[in-house]
Amino acid sequence: MRVVWQFLAVAAVAFAGSQGAAAVDGNPWLTLLVGGATAVLAVVVYRWVVRRTEHRPVTELSRPGAGLALGRGVLIGVALFGAVIANIALLGDYEVRGWGSVPGAVGLIGFMAAAAVTEDLLFRGILFRFVEKWTGTWLALVLTGLLFGLSHLFNPHATLWGALAIAIEAGGLLTAAYVATRRLWVPIGVHFGWNFAAAGLFGTEVSGNGTPQGLLHGVTSGSSLVTGGDFGPEGSLYSVLFCVLATGAFLWLARRRGHLISRHERAERVDTVTTLAP
Repeated sequence: MRVVWQFLAVAAVAFAGSQGAAAVDGNPWLTLLVGGATAVLAVVVYRWVVRRTEHRPVTELSRPGAGLALGRGVLIGVALFGAVIANIALLGDYEVRGWGSVPGAVGLIGFMAAAAVTEDLLFRGILFRFVEKWTGTWLALVLTGLLFGLSHLFNPHATLWGALAIAIEAGGLLTAAYVATRRLWVPIGVHFGWNFAAAGLFGTEVSGNGTPQGLLHGVTSGSSLVTGGDFGPEGSLYSVLFCVLATGAFLWLARRRGHLISRHERAERVDTVTTLAP
């Protein structure tokens, strides 16, 4: 029942935040405010409900080093998406046709912050953490990654391939970042950096949600295997390739730190690794 209460509490904040963002759609400054408030409130609610239901310190959201961890994550996310878009551009399938909207990019900061925080709290902080106690790291990574990818089938312009790509890229990468650090700050930062680079910087579609007004007016054309088609560059084979490489690097780090849990180990081992993680 603990996982249910935690999931419902954070999901309620996410829903309220999405409704608030919809209500102020078209006003980037209010979107920034509502998105930022949603992200902060989600963290507060998560801390509160975990303390009440698990009676332990919320080490996965510990404050020491949080800013640096977030910053590292954002840089990794921006660099990964930048590598993807650079390779698409080298093939002539991405073109910048001028400036987009600075206020639009500002609004996307709030929107993407809320999305990154609430989704990572739900899928990495709650679902993965509990499933890992029952199945071990590897199976939990696959199961929750697939669930995360399939949840994007409800997006506009969604495709089965796009959902599977998200499962591989985000489901694998963000979970691996959590396993490597046993903290949620790096995966939240990677998630935000990737999404904001896609929408706020390069002006491309994000998970089939349409083309936002980002800093640049970018246009993709050509093979959907390269560009991702209407789903956006997350459906590109380049995204899959670069994210798989980054996932491997995080899992290598997790193995080196002793953070991987086999299905034969006791559930208490997960709590021990989380508590002792650097």
